[in-house]
Amino acid sequence: MPDADARTDSAARTPTLAFGVLLAAVALVSVNLRPGASSIGPVLEEVRLGLGMDAGVAGAVTGLPGLVFGLVGAVSVAFARKVGMTAGIAVGLVAATAGLLLRVTTGSVPVFLLLTVVALAGMAVGNVLVPAWIKAHGHTVALMTIYGTGLVVGGTIGPLLTAPASEVGGSWRVGLGVWGLLAVLALPLWTWLAARERRSPAEHRVAGDAPPSGRVAHSPTAVALTVLFGVQSMHAYVQFGWLPQVYRDAGISASSAGALQGLLSSIGILGALVMPTVIARGRGLRALAVSFGAALALGYVGLLLAPATVPWVWALLLGHAGLAFPTAIALIAARTRHPSVTAQLSGFVQPVGYALAAIGPFAVGLLHDATGGWSLVLALLALTAVPLTVAGVRVARPTYVDDEI
Repeated sequence: MPDADARTDSAARTPTLAFGVLLAAVALVSVNLRPGASSIGPVLEEVRLGLGMDAGVAGAVTGLPGLVFGLVGAVSVAFARKVGMTAGIAVGLVAATAGLLLRVTTGSVPVFLLLTVVALAGMAVGNVLVPAWIKAHGHTVALMTIYGTGLVVGGTIGPLLTAPASEVGGSWRVGLGVWGLLAVLALPLWTWLAARERRSPAEHRVAGDAPPSGRVAHSPTAVALTVLFGVQSMHAYVQFGWLPQVYRDAGISASSAGALQGLLSSIGILGALVMPTVIARGRGLRALAVSFGAALALGYVGLLLAPATVPWVWALLLGHAGLAFPTAIALIAARTRHPSVTAQLSGFVQPVGYALAAIGPFAVGLLHDATGGWSLVLALLALTAVPLTVAGVRVARPTYVDDEI
């Protein structure tokens, strides 16, 4: 970053917090932004039977995360301008904690759905505001590494541990309630940070500072980043919901299909650890973007032509393509100078991306039912490598949204 950019970033930062406090705050919030959303799938049938929920409503529950993340994410920046960025994140954590803990105590389907929406809304606020909070406090590369890793780890442990926790506790309520207890751990630190923000006018002002004139939607970089985030988010939800079934329909056992899904997810954790540093160094990002698209296409073509021959290869390829997600998350901070622009970019990219993610699994299910197989589905998914690659190459350019708007 040129000296002028460094001065701009430095001027935008809030009063200094110890690096250990920043690290703990980002780790605690990031690991709680996914388990509550991703954990219900493995016990959905038990939830449906336990609450007397019909199949249609149960299916709608699986689409709630993308829908709520999109709708609430779109208003999160405006919310932060009223209450402050840190307070906004803290309120989101309170909502997530309350929703996750209370929904497992009810026997009413409407109340369960309402509390699920409350929990997801709290997570949606964190999704949008945490990258801007990080930008405001410095140490961007290190903290975005922790943030991206926390998101991937949280999204992985949700479906991985919910069923075992339910078995140990004897009920799906225990398995889902565990994630509310995890969220409780983040509340003391973020409550203290929010109180500190209110005592510090300079820190509170970050979310309300006037950004450069113009709208984020006018930025080619913002649009390309939205496409990259949206397409990859769609694939993540499709793979989480349908990939094990693709493998099982090819004759692979349920346990092996689950292991292959775990292999894919583990690559995402590695990518989250390294991509912010790769982006900060500014070398090889365009080649990586091309490799994401190529791996996506090859992975789906492999599943189409020989799903059971070398299934681990297709999982590895799709896992590599999935590194587009931590890349997009890291670029939200890397392609902006001022925290208020980071907030606007995050509030633009993520709602649109999650809306696309909500549509993807539903569309895949419809196509699969209509055709009775996976051939058309996999072919169409492979073709989405084109917009993923084009968008990735565009955001690889070292440009700033601040300058484009």
